[in-house]
Amino acid sequence: MRFEQLEQFVALGSLRHFRQAAEQTKISTSALTRSIQTLEDEIGCELVKRSTRSVKLTEQGELFLNYCKATLSELELTKKTIKQSLFGRDQHKLVIGYTNKASAIVPMSCGKFLADYPNVKVEMQLQDEHELTRKLQLGEIDISVYLQSASNVMSDIHLPDQLILFVSKHHPLASKDSLRRSELSEFPMYGCFSQLKQVQTMLNEAVEGLNKSTSMKIGNIDQVIEGLKNSNHFAIASIEHSKTIAQDPNLVLLKTNKDVDHEQLVVQTNHHVNSDSHIKHLLELIEQTAQAQSCATQ
Repeated sequence: MRFEQLEQFVALGSLRHFRQAAEQTKISTSALTRSIQTLEDEIGCELVKRSTRSVKLTEQGELFLNYCKATLSELELTKKTIKQSLFGRDQHKLVIGYTNKASAIVPMSCGKFLADYPNVKVEMQLQDEHELTRKLQLGEIDISVYLQSASNVMSDIHLPDQLILFVSKHHPLASKDSLRRSELSEFPMYGCFSQLKQVQTMLNEAVEGLNKSTSMKIGNIDQVIEGLKNSNHFAIASIEHSKTIAQDPNLVLLKTNKDVDHEQLVVQTNHHVNSDSHIKHLLELIEQTAQAQSCATQ
């Protein structure tokens, strides 16, 4: 059993899709399939329930997924500890990484911080969010700062901008401010055809991602709307129908990630923060600067 196999299983457990998990771990789908089969042979039980449309973890698979996550987390922590023991760490230097969206917050915060702690060196690194996470885990940076869409916290439904979900106004989900994928599982689904091949491909992939492909009813937009009004179904369609849906008083568009336009600040550090530490002071300055800018734009 190799660490890369654990990473591959975590990707499959998170995405529940062989092709997407293979792309994330940079191997072929067939190689990922062989890797999972090898794990099952070594452990001696089935970890994954496979079908042509969906991937589900068995009870043993869910347990093994937790083990993989814990093991990989412990591995990263050990790497960081070893690296720090070999090379040490300059206690008078802070490395802070941030994304482009946080570039109006971090430099200003660091400027205020240096006025209070002139003897501390501050190195700022502009990175993407994925690289920040990696560097923080390895101990290569002390603090990471990025802005995250509130929908990433509130909703785990990721639809392309060309697709929408909707229900009747009497549906239990109609009044939801945010929507979790698990909340859709108990309701049947309608799918609306699209004449555009590219959009239809997106529809098919979204339906597969929601694990509704085997039970979905399909039709044109009029048939779907009529079916919704007298049922507890929800529906997926192309955004070309959004105006029709918005103008129908009996229908409600459901809110997913793309419907939420505000963001929240995420600040992380791998240091233990004491009440009197200079790191705590910098973290507070970052929060204060972000709040001040947020108030100024409202």
